[in-house]
Amino acid sequence: MKVTIENIKGLNKDIKVFIDKDTMNSHMDEKYEEIKGTVNLKGFRPGKVPKEVLKRQFGKAVFGEVLDKVLKDTSTKALEENKIKPAGQPKLDLKIYGEDKELEYVMSVTELPKVETKSIENIKYDQYLVKIDASETDKRIKEIAKNQPSFKDASPETKAKEGDLVALDYQATVDGKEFKGSEGKNTQLTLGKDLFLKGFDKQLIGVKKDEEKTVEAILPENYPEKELVNKKAKFVCKILNVKNPEEVKIDDNFAKNLGAKDLNDLKTLISKQINDEYKNSLDQLSKNQILKEIEKIKVNEIPENLIEEEVKILSQGMEEQEAKKNNAKFTETAKIRIKTGLILNEFGEQNKIQVTEQEIQAEVQKQLRMMPGQEKMVMDFYQKNPSAVASLRGTVYEEKILNLIKEKAKPNKKEITKAEAEKILKEANNHDHDKGDNKKETKKKTEPKPKEKKKPSSKASKSKPVTKKVSKK
Repeated sequence: MKVTIENIKGLNKDIKVFIDKDTMNSHMDEKYEEIKGTVNLKGFRPGKVPKEVLKRQFGKAVFGEVLDKVLKDTSTKALEENKIKPAGQPKLDLKIYGEDKELEYVMSVTELPKVETKSIENIKYDQYLVKIDASETDKRIKEIAKNQPSFKDASPETKAKEGDLVALDYQATVDGKEFKGSEGKNTQLTLGKDLFLKGFDKQLIGVKKDEEKTVEAILPENYPEKELVNKKAKFVCKILNVKNPEEVKIDDNFAKNLGAKDLNDLKTLISKQINDEYKNSLDQLSKNQILKEIEKIKVNEIPENLIEEEVKILSQGMEEQEAKKNNAKFTETAKIRIKTGLILNEFGEQNKIQVTEQEIQAEVQKQLRMMPGQEKMVMDFYQKNPSAVASLRGTVYEEKILNLIKEKAKPNKKEITKAEAEKILKEANNHDHDKGDNKKETKKKTEPKPKEKKKPSSKASKSKPVTKKVSKK
């Protein structure tokens, strides 16, 4: 195989590939030998059909298969040997081809630009550590205790007041008749929360243990028996017990009930929990800073075909007139997104970053946990949409690249308070809000997820090249 490379313009190259006649004939002979054992022709024993007979019967089909394989193998080899990474599929223009002939073709390719990644290690970004004050931890523990109230039996003569827990049996009727679900045993209500029927528990204020009280309430819109919706029901209530709330004692036993070893361990766990609530959002700010710095790295030329594809994505769903109006803005956004993606991919390749199937499954499981009750729907979605799995792979791939950049770059470590963290996140959210319609674009721009179809890598050359039809010479 003889390869000649001609620079046409910038990243565009024409690669002339020549394979001599003897090599092409040897590929044909190999194919004939391969099919000889599988062909059954009348008058010939299996495996004994002469090559000339095979040529007459199957020559065109055999040549077509051989040509496809040689084009695929030689174009891939020509690109790899000359360290050319194509931006998109190469186009092949066949100049000379045919049975018992040499093969000559020209491969037109747009090359991915050379990308410098060394400066990534000099990127500076803010790395936040939220210092949780002991008072914040104590405040959170008190809130937990407040939401887990404890009650003690009141004296028999004590009248129920707001905040007390009342246990009761009831028998209900509508228009003097019992109905399905009209009976309740040992129903417990915290007075003032109004969680049973609207206005029901307020009528129990003042009751005592062993008293009987008739309460009236309207059955709600979502009541299962539709014919009773919005009907007034009478509830004859037998008060079983009245309990007064008591302050929950925050001690080791309280901590153990929440799964901690003791109170000090609970404080450590709660402090970490509060920190984690801010960590993900602050980490994303750090990654956005890194992406902004990556945008500043110079790339001499961006492939025009990639820009055109990206502009199509950005203008998807728009009217033609609106797309034309925004073309300049979309082109600029496309250049930044592609440049960022090229740099991230190059860094990922240089550091041999790969995404395993286990990591993909872990990401799917994470999404399942975020959508309780819809697990089957989520699983079906990924099983039926390979493009969604590819997008998920791109998300994980980008995350791994950014995490490695964080390790190699130069963090400006900042220990901040919870209040300072809230202020930083609020300012960041306001900044995004101020961008208005550009917010979605910015998000796309700062999240260049490599996609298997468009991921710029040396492996792209292995896809089948587009071949121009030409007449034989």
